[in-house]
Amino acid sequence: MVFPNYPKRVFEAAELSDGTLRFLALAGALLAYRLPPFMALNEPETSLHPDLLAPLARMIVKASGRTQVWLVTHSERLADAILAEGGAHAHRVIKREGATWIEGLKLFGAFAEED
Repeated sequence: MVFPNYPKRVFEAAELSDGTLRFLALAGALLAYRLPPFMALNEPETSLHPDLLAPLARMIVKASGRTQVWLVTHSERLADAILAEGGAHAHRVIKREGATWIEGLKLFGAFAEED
């Protein structure tokens, strides 16, 4: 197959967007042969094109079958995609009476659905 407009060279990292580099780094980490026992992902959606959130969610859920994943996101779209892929239940951080609180968390430290 011939692609006439496809450059016949390797792209340098400086030629790629921040989002492309971030997605490739996340893919490398999440799809690694040997995963660490715990992975923390802080806002992995940053700089990503919205169309990449569903593939990212699939990689996160797949990795969560092999390691514990802690994910913090501001993206409802990413959270919804993870839930749709069969990922863990999300805990939403909310403001309650001027304080930051985790929705569903009781004063003694258990979540309402754990009762």
